[in-house]
Amino acid sequence: MPHAPGVYIMRDSSREVLYIGKASDLAKRVAHYFLPREGDRKTTLLMPLVRSIDYVPCASEREALLWERRLIRKHQPFFNAVWKDDKSYPYVKITLNEEFPRIFLTRKRKRDGAAYFGPYPKVTPIRNLLKELWRRKLFPLRPCDFNFSESKPLPKKKILGCLYYHTGDCPAPCAGRVTKELYRKSAEEAALFFEGDYKELRERWSREMREASRALAYERAGHIRDNLAALDQIGERVRCVEITPRQLESRLAGSRGVTELQTALGLLRPPHRIEAFDISHFAGNQTVGSMVSFEGGEAHRDHYRRFKVRTVRGVDDLESMKEVVGRRYRRLAAEKRPMPDLVLIDGGKGQLAAAQEALAQLKVRVPMAALAKRLEEVFVPGKPLPVVLPADSPALQLLQRLRDEAHRFAVSYHTLLRGKKLLE
Repeated sequence: MPHAPGVYIMRDSSREVLYIGKASDLAKRVAHYFLPREGDRKTTLLMPLVRSIDYVPCASEREALLWERRLIRKHQPFFNAVWKDDKSYPYVKITLNEEFPRIFLTRKRKRDGAAYFGPYPKVTPIRNLLKELWRRKLFPLRPCDFNFSESKPLPKKKILGCLYYHTGDCPAPCAGRVTKELYRKSAEEAALFFEGDYKELRERWSREMREASRALAYERAGHIRDNLAALDQIGERVRCVEITPRQLESRLAGSRGVTELQTALGLLRPPHRIEAFDISHFAGNQTVGSMVSFEGGEAHRDHYRRFKVRTVRGVDDLESMKEVVGRRYRRLAAEKRPMPDLVLIDGGKGQLAAAQEALAQLKVRVPMAALAKRLEEVFVPGKPLPVVLPADSPALQLLQRLRDEAHRFAVSYHTLLRGKKLLE
């Protein structure tokens, strides 16, 4: 499994879902289940039943949380408790629907006109952050839950009996110490904080943490460090999209394909990141190369690259492939960036050999394979015979998706250049 955030799905021998969980690091979290543990009754009962584990890589832990919640509600696994009932992760709620808003944690999100932020997988840092913000009076909002307004003021007896009123910790809008407009502005600033930029606050806390550390006030420095971690959690962006059954099956098929590829090709680790290459031209003119990248079985378009072939004249797919692959990994090596887990070449033994030669000249070692179109055979360096995968194999389907996407990307670039040439 990849060292990436995501959701893992444990199944029994009949493919029934037993347990669904999320992790900031899938590989470490799932490995934890296989360590000897005492006193953990759930794991003791669960693990003998598990026969396969699917996973869905995600962009962040917060996105994994959303996937986990929806999958548990859909499958209702026996070993899950959270999300099957009313339990959930908390939101920060600012009651902008009230005349004098409050800010607090809640586990239920309603359509009541209030502002909600979250959900947050780690509760304690967020709770401590709210306390710190209130203590520093960055957003001076009332801590009470009294229901009052200008038309329905709070009885004077209740105001005089409030400890926060006497200590001055509360702005006391109930007693008229702050105008409604000024109080409302503080609430709206708090909402902006939870949805926006806190660069200034981060810099201030980082400076205070260093000063506390130099003064050997380690407890204070640790407290500020936790607040900075809470800021990171609040600032994490999540893509909120509808998750359809088809999308889910596609994500699961991608992760299964990665796992099967490791076994089928004899790789030392799962090919979580795969880069695929193709060449396109018209009778040797406007020859171009393409490279597409998949991570966890899904397209990662930010890493796509396209190449104009510079050194090859006429029709020579092998030399063109050698040039494109060499240029790609010469640059990665020069910039000391990580290599992919697998390189896929569109073609047969000849194209694979040309790509191998390019890497050998660079002294770069990356697992490689080639997928031939005619019989959908997979060629691997060092194996005289091709690897033949079943037509319904997730591993083969993943390779086909990579090959087809690399071909589409190469043809679209070639067509673009041809169009420009014709206009000239």
